[in-house]
Amino acid sequence: MDFLNDFVGWANDILWGPVMIYGILIVGLFFSILTKFAQVRLIGDMFKLMFKGEKSEAGVSSFQALSIALSGRVGTGNIVGTATAIAFGGPGAVFWMWVTAFIGASTAYMESTLAQIYKEKKDGQYRGGPAFYIEKTTGIRALGVIFAVAMIASVAFLMPGVQANAIAGAVDNAFGIEPWITGLVTILLLAVIIFGGVKRIANAAQILVPFMALAYLLVAGIIIIMNITAVPEVFALIFRSAFATDAVFGGMIGSAIFWGVKRAIYSNEAGQGTGPHPAAAAEVSHPAKQGLVQAASVYIDTILVCSATALMILFMGTYNVHEGSQDGALIEAKMDETITYSGFTQAAVNDAFPSLNNFGSGFVAISLFLFAFTTLMAYYYIAETNVSYMFNGSARRIGIFLMKFVLLASAFYGTVKTSDLAWAFGDVGLGLTVWINVIMLLFIMKPALIALKDYEQQKKEGKDPVFDPKKLGIKNADFWETYKRDQ
Repeated sequence: MDFLNDFVGWANDILWGPVMIYGILIVGLFFSILTKFAQVRLIGDMFKLMFKGEKSEAGVSSFQALSIALSGRVGTGNIVGTATAIAFGGPGAVFWMWVTAFIGASTAYMESTLAQIYKEKKDGQYRGGPAFYIEKTTGIRALGVIFAVAMIASVAFLMPGVQANAIAGAVDNAFGIEPWITGLVTILLLAVIIFGGVKRIANAAQILVPFMALAYLLVAGIIIIMNITAVPEVFALIFRSAFATDAVFGGMIGSAIFWGVKRAIYSNEAGQGTGPHPAAAAEVSHPAKQGLVQAASVYIDTILVCSATALMILFMGTYNVHEGSQDGALIEAKMDETITYSGFTQAAVNDAFPSLNNFGSGFVAISLFLFAFTTLMAYYYIAETNVSYMFNGSARRIGIFLMKFVLLASAFYGTVKTSDLAWAFGDVGLGLTVWINVIMLLFIMKPALIALKDYEQQKKEGKDPVFDPKKLGIKNADFWETYKRDQ
């Protein structure tokens, strides 16, 4: 086990060095400039387009695609990840999560638009994602296969343990149920969904995701209103800590940036390459439409849900902060240092409603279960899409069948291994896909920029934008060439 810990730690040191942390911010800013900050200029379109676009036999609606994407984005990163960012980066990490989300929305636009441009219709369903657009823009299948293998390893083997571990920890903390029992229930429920296919995932996601997010935001909103006079103080603490001017957390600016960026990427997935998979499944008339919808999902995830968690914790003071790393000295706050990070949020809600007999522990446990469970659903969908990219016919069917059991086994194992090791595995998986996807985006981004310009031009002309790749000089967009002829 020591060897495994050392190896995973070594891999994370390489994948999550300064080049990654500052590079992802620079790339997001670069894309923001190239799109003329479309995440601000077109924010109205971003939210209007969520509810447009009808599902079809081959595809899902824009809202269903958004729900699947949010299934992946809204997960343990919003509750446990945000608490972890505060624990190791101080309150200032919250500010850097906001920054990463703001500029990351442009990255989400780029990758999701490319996924729509280069999607395919396979076995009667729309499929797409980084593996597809990497191959079609470079003409090198090996590059697409490399990404597909990395993504399958990430979402089917390395990352499910994080979600399952968080569920087990929160349920144990709230109800005293043994982790292995929670793990067994989780994978049985998950098996029912994933053996039902993509349509069942979409139908479950469009019901569960809005419900869980609204319930969580409602409780957070009540706590904010109850502590409304403390809002200026908490925001001042976040900004002071972010820029190293706070007396207590002032020496932690490097940790604040590191953990803020790292946990923001884990939470909102901008640049990770997961969001483009459900984006490609949407039935829309122009790729830029779903690209903008996916950009909005980054805001929903981080600006709304992560901020709700952070504000509850900071209002109630239920957190510990380590000085920069897990080996650092502890700055004492109200929490006992042995508590799990999901316990930060549980304790915050408990303290906000002291007369409700541990309401917070149960509420957060249920919320975390729904958040993490829908993320596991999204992981399966993403893994299935990449298996479909790599194989056809009977090989594809066998690959998908085996992958289902790998994911279920990984999720169960995650409920019984240590929290730190679960997160370390998840960070390796995340780092692999971010590195490959973001580097490739820098070389193949042009079609997404052309699509945005075309979308805006057609809007100015009063049209409902329809994509014509030949007119725009975009090659290998085979689906859209057929789509245009059928109009």
